[in-house]
Amino acid sequence: MRVVFFGSPPFAVPVFERLAASAHRVLALVTLPDKPQGRGQRVAESPLVAAAAARGIEVLQPANPHDEAFLARLRELAPDVLVVASYGVIMKSVLLELAPHGALNVHASLLPRHRGASPIQASIAHGDAETGVAIQKMVLALDEGDVLVERRTAIGAHETAGELGARLAILGGEALIETLDALAAGRARATPQDSSRATYTRKIKKTHGRVDWTRAADELERQVRALNPWPLARTLDPKGRELAILRARAVDGAGAPGEILAADAKLVVACGRGALEIQELVPAGKRALAAEEFLRGARLERGGRMTSPENATR
Repeated sequence: MRVVFFGSPPFAVPVFERLAASAHRVLALVTLPDKPQGRGQRVAESPLVAAAAARGIEVLQPANPHDEAFLARLRELAPDVLVVASYGVIMKSVLLELAPHGALNVHASLLPRHRGASPIQASIAHGDAETGVAIQKMVLALDEGDVLVERRTAIGAHETAGELGARLAILGGEALIETLDALAAGRARATPQDSSRATYTRKIKKTHGRVDWTRAADELERQVRALNPWPLARTLDPKGRELAILRARAVDGAGAPGEILAADAKLVVACGRGALEIQELVPAGKRALAAEEFLRGARLERGGRMTSPENATR
């Protein structure tokens, strides 16, 4: 199959690499323009662009993928199918209908559950026991297209969104090749989704990282996992310093929400139900620290109160 690939890192990188290593021909990579990053606002080449360049694959980075000049280039390439993996732009019918086999989306959930922009985070935050990937035919409605291939996997008890996303990207690459092989052989079968079972996710924002200590400890543990590596769950210590929480676990404990129950070898904070042991964190402007190392210099005391930041600053 002749394929044009649309995607953005990090999720798209393993999918793209698996496709590029297959018997199918990648005609071009389409990805968003590189943006300035960090304090110096330097423009760095994305790992996806680097992966394509290393294989001599044409890279296209249109600001608007519906621009007529870009569409003309796609028509010149004459792909059999478009493949999309976390591209980040809503595609119109002019793109979805450009190739004979349309456009396929590598979606990181078991559709119709968790349609939308943040399925990996949602699967963890909602306490799902399993998730997976779905290769779906793209239509104008959000993630409502028929599913061609589905792969399932259990979610680890302590797995973060970053860790789960890395596994799902590899799984998605395998499912994609299975789908393209079936299309090429004329044996692909599409299964309509049951929209009555659909759930939807929203785009993650920095403000979603605010920790509300009135919530149950198990919910906050899932929030920590779901928002790692970005934007990270965040709280203010009793001195008003912001802490980004990397890892935590729900434990037994009782006290006023936000009350520090232990601050010696362990950092334990009371929640609306139960308590949260913060195991690893990042103080504002510093490196990641294990809780015990952080506590040696933090001067926190039992009875102090953690609060929710009004604004996420990192």
